[in-house]
Amino acid sequence: IKNYVPAENYHQDYLTKTPGGYCHVNLQLAKEPLYPSPGIAGEDLRKRIGDLAYRVTQEAATEQPFNNAYDQEFRRGIYVDLVDGRPLFLSTDKYDSGCGWPAFSKPIRESFLDYEKDTSFGMERVEVRSEAAGSHLGHVFNDGPQDQGGLRYCINSAALRFIPYEEMPAEGYGLYQVFLDEAED
Repeated sequence: IKNYVPAENYHQDYLTKTPGGYCHVNLQLAKEPLYPSPGIAGEDLRKRIGDLAYRVTQEAATEQPFNNAYDQEFRRGIYVDLVDGRPLFLSTDKYDSGCGWPAFSKPIRESFLDYEKDTSFGMERVEVRSEAAGSHLGHVFNDGPQDQGGLRYCINSAALRFIPYEEMPAEGYGLYQVFLDEAED
């Protein structure tokens, strides 16, 4: 190609960061998946994300309340799926619910999550999984702030990676800064 100029870093991997992609690109023709398949498992993943994160995301374990990385994290930024990096939650939708785990009023995009009935431990709950990687994230409850929709996404820190606002462009999430900017206006 003549006159080739690489795009800025925040433009890299556009289809991975924007699952809907361009309207004229038929993603069914892709030879490689944009995200790992649901149910990613194995020792390679365990080594990459650590034992606790593996147990949480792959075996639906729950980390300890009040003793995790993001329960009291309130800096501006984005939370992504630890397994595949898909953006899931914005810091502007995070609040202190007092439950001991990070709580969000809504996801970035509803279609990025899957919901399953969970009757474990003699309770009836709604499990939240990431749509692309199938990672167990936590549960959603109807006791959240009413002025924000009434939902509480109670999510394990071990299933997430937090990226501060200032680092989002370098990490490839610069396009999502506009959502944080708009929410704070």
